[in-house]
Amino acid sequence: MKAHILPAVAISLLTLAGCQSKQTLTSDLEGKVKKETVGVSAKVTGRIVQLLVKEGDIVTKGQILARIDVPEAEAKLLQAQGAYTSAKAQYQMALHGATPNERRQADAALAAAREQAALAEKSLGRVQNMYRDSLISAQQYDEMSAKYQSAKAQLTGTQAKRDEVEGTVRAERVRMAYGDMLRAEGALKEVQAAIREKAIVAPQAMTIESISLHEGELAPAGYTVLSGYDNSRTYLRFTVSEKEVARFAKGNEYSVKLPFAANQTVAAKLVTVKELNSYASRTSSYPTYELGEATYELKLVPTDPLQQDKLLSNQTVLLPNN
Repeated sequence: MKAHILPAVAISLLTLAGCQSKQTLTSDLEGKVKKETVGVSAKVTGRIVQLLVKEGDIVTKGQILARIDVPEAEAKLLQAQGAYTSAKAQYQMALHGATPNERRQADAALAAAREQAALAEKSLGRVQNMYRDSLISAQQYDEMSAKYQSAKAQLTGTQAKRDEVEGTVRAERVRMAYGDMLRAEGALKEVQAAIREKAIVAPQAMTIESISLHEGELAPAGYTVLSGYDNSRTYLRFTVSEKEVARFAKGNEYSVKLPFAANQTVAAKLVTVKELNSYASRTSSYPTYELGEATYELKLVPTDPLQQDKLLSNQTVLLPNN
């Protein structure tokens, strides 16, 4: 009698499994609402002095979310402004040459050098006569000769300086001064940009999900201070098996249910059918899957942009599977 019962039980189990599999293929697919996340961070390190939003707020692009204090930025700004002013003056000086006052100074220095050289030459002539008559020692003659040579060298240098003042400035010097000015200007703009970043603004329209730092806390550069959802990039994600994916066609529109929102529906268009990575395939026994069966992701986008704001992240949705 037991031999008759076992086949009957096996047939019943197979029939039940077949019914479960058939029921699963024709029932609604359960999925989730997904929204692209957006992280907002500070570009410069500073202490948060004011938070202007709270979790759950919907903000627009460019809206100020928080303000940070960067005390050293003001000091760096003064330093950069001073360096730029000095470098710009040096470039203007190299570009236009010497001023009338500098020319007069060069003329006076040249005249003085000529007088010194003439005096040294006369003194050396007198000493030479006295040296020939053995009235002075060789040491005294050598000292006067050295003074004369020094006066001649001083005259040559002063003359060269005078010629440089009168003539045009070398092109290399002008380019060097111009490069110094550009470097100082770049440093100034960098500090000015840092000061502008004292206000943390929303990069796009978004819903604030979480706030990581609060007033009084230090916000390092690059650290995410606030994060949220981009409502304009909302999609509905479903996972289907290899047996079910043929029921759906890319480009078709579907009426997706919101089971926990009084069974409201959302019109959505299937935009992507993508095979999931191999580790997402079933490799062990599962009620409605076969061993090694591929798994696919369906990505649907609501056709009405106004409905995207109403959908909540990770909200459950149902897709008719028939």
